[in-house]
Amino acid sequence: MAPRSLSSLRYSDSITVVGISICTAIICEAISWLLIYRTASYKSLKSSIDKASKKLETMRTLESSSNPTVSLTSKKSKTKKIDRVETALKESSRDLSLFKFKSGFVVAVVLFLVFGFLNNLFEGKPVAKLPFVPIRLVQKMSHRGLPGEDMTDCSMAFLYFLCSISIRTNLQKFLGFSPPRGAAAGAGLFPMPTDAKTN
Repeated sequence: MAPRSLSSLRYSDSITVVGISICTAIICEAISWLLIYRTASYKSLKSSIDKASKKLETMRTLESSSNPTVSLTSKKSKTKKIDRVETALKESSRDLSLFKFKSGFVVAVVLFLVFGFLNNLFEGKPVAKLPFVPIRLVQKMSHRGLPGEDMTDCSMAFLYFLCSISIRTNLQKFLGFSPPRGAAAGAGLFPMPTDAKTN
């Protein structure tokens, strides 16, 4: 009976951290919805990015499947049109990022306060047990602030970090709040395909 109660007590800390992370993610998305997602400006920018992304994808598909005997002037004209759409997509993505900044600041404050609360609650206390010994680089976070040499002990900071990046991302997808499809490419986070023959 004692080992079972000890085991449930040990898992209660990790369940507490996960539960608070879920609640925090919901609160953060509620703030984002209140300040951003429900506004006409956001919907307009999102629509512009979606349209520009689809248009750019279609234009590039047509360009790659075009007849190689097409004149150089025609190719340059198509390239200029693609560049214009790509520029518009980048500008819309930049505007969207700036527009989301105000809610990002509020969300950052909420996350900072919650982290501070959890840090005080579980300071120097392992909240979970890892099934393996992580690499040395990961150990700096997974064993952060914990006493002893058992590297399978998991700190609150590491568990909270994992929960934050996984729960909120999936919650955004579930609620339909994930960034528009072309926003990442338009912002330059991922390289856009280019015509190898273009100088």
